[in-house]
Amino acid sequence: MGKTHGMGAARKLKSHRRRQRWADKSYKKSHLGNEWKKPFAGSSHAKGIVLEKIGIEAKQPNSAIRKCARVQLIKNGKKIAAFVPNDGCLNYIEENVERFGH
Repeated sequence: MGKTHGMGAARKLKSHRRRQRWADKSYKKSHLGNEWKKPFAGSSHAKGIVLEKIGIEAKQPNSAIRKCARVQLIKNGKKIAAFVPNDGCLNYIEENVERFGH
């Protein structure tokens, strides 16, 4: 069985192509709309208000407490845990203050 042919086959060819495009990984990624469901909603950076400072334990086999801050994003109100890099940088972050990060 091959492709359908002829003058009346346009709808069949069109609908088959439309269904098969979803098997393509890059097409699916760009058309599903999952990017807007993530906390940053497609952007690389966001502003937020620091709610509290927290320590998140690392997964096995590592054993460490990663210094993080619980942040509520201004653009959509979602709460995320933001990693604070470098040694001692958690001391420079105050609670209930607006911060910017990625």
